[in-house]
Amino acid sequence: MPNPNQGFSGRRAEAARNDDLILEAAREVYVSDPHAPISAVARRAGVGISALYRRFESKEDLLRRLAADGLKRYLAEAEAALTDDADPWTSFVTFLQNIVDADTASLTLRLAGTFSPTEELIADAARSQELNVLLVERARAARELRPDFDVNDLALIIEQIAAIRVGDIERTRQLRRRYLALTLEALHRPGPARLPGPPPTWEEISGRWG
Repeated sequence: MPNPNQGFSGRRAEAARNDDLILEAAREVYVSDPHAPISAVARRAGVGISALYRRFESKEDLLRRLAADGLKRYLAEAEAALTDDADPWTSFVTFLQNIVDADTASLTLRLAGTFSPTEELIADAARSQELNVLLVERARAARELRPDFDVNDLALIIEQIAAIRVGDIERTRQLRRRYLALTLEALHRPGPARLPGPPPTWEEISGRWG
């Protein structure tokens, strides 16, 4: 006998797939150009504009969802760092590596000021700062972090690294990891470690301008 819920489940699965396609497309579009029209997202996702508007009421609604997803990822990584069994410095380093790889800061850099945040977004942002404080204080208490480092330095360091973008995804990841390692050397008292990945070439540097 046919399952009466099978069609409904299939539609829900398709809607979830469309959501993922739309959100991934939106991230690519708006990290590149926060002023792009919402129709550009539909084209990138390969869905009709009507399908997009069924899931998101407006461009602003879509931007809020992107920001919310980025914040949720940040919170999850920070909470994981605070509850793992590693020493405070290792947890701090792993947290920053995961955040840089997740590239949540690109959304901050590109979407800041383009939409009105909800109360939930504001609360999540406040919670992220609370977790930042705990991570920094824990590393400092273990004498692994330079004493003049301020918790508010953290966001700008992550954003500076997120600004590194050379076109190729893997090369961008290499360079971000390289400059994160340089930054961590400046923050940590022990001696230097071998930097990951080769340095940028002149073609990579100059190619961004032309």
